[in-house]
Amino acid sequence: MRIAVVQTASGYDKAANRDLVSRLVADAAAQGQPDLVVLPEAMMSDFAVEGSVADAAESLDGEFVATLRKAAVEHSVAIVAGMFERSCDQHRPYNTLLAVGADGALLGAYRKIHLYDAFGYKESDQLTAGDVAPVVVQVGDRKLGLMTCYDLRFPELSRALIDAGAEVLVVPAAWVRGPLKEHHWTTLLTARAVENTCYVVAAAQNGKKYCGLSQVVDPQGIALASVGESDGHAFAELTGERLADVRKRNPSLQNRRYSVTPR
Repeated sequence: MRIAVVQTASGYDKAANRDLVSRLVADAAAQGQPDLVVLPEAMMSDFAVEGSVADAAESLDGEFVATLRKAAVEHSVAIVAGMFERSCDQHRPYNTLLAVGADGALLGAYRKIHLYDAFGYKESDQLTAGDVAPVVVQVGDRKLGLMTCYDLRFPELSRALIDAGAEVLVVPAAWVRGPLKEHHWTTLLTARAVENTCYVVAAAQNGKKYCGLSQVVDPQGIALASVGESDGHAFAELTGERLADVRKRNPSLQNRRYSVTPR
């Protein structure tokens, strides 16, 4: 599987964001012919500085998802991207990842479980947490486990995704800048790859608020591709042979003697 990770920053103009998504998917498809394009968290609209993102939220049959489906079909690529989805609470939508197949079919929707109530921010004031359940989707011959940003700090979720069959952890993010935050981001991406002997594909927002540093990490913790801080995209090849070889040499998943049941 050939992966494209895309790094950019969304704004508050949803129409402009949809145009940006269409253009970025077209650019990645033209330059690298990927099987999957991964865009950051909150690509439909950026987080609100004050108040709520509720006014920006859409349903899964809204304009943002329609844009993803159209781009997927036009360029024959699967796409993962983040949005705000209406929930039962009209004031607190979900922070949702959408996975769309190359045929435009909706493969899955993951509603962020761990809300970012940390580092002086309280995401739960704006958003509703999703059900505690792993979401794994099939793209080609690879199984992808979906996580969002702050989820990265909770290794039990990544392990639950691996136990559900995921071979690749896909992590769209809007990782907020701050002291040591970039170090945390890169360290945790590497840790999730090494401890689960899996690939990790991370597409992050950049700009003044977010750190960027989008990358693809292999099952040995090696960064196969990275973007840095600027807008752009990077490509990497994910192979079943590499995955199997690492897991044969380091069978830590087989050797473990302790498991955690989600609660």
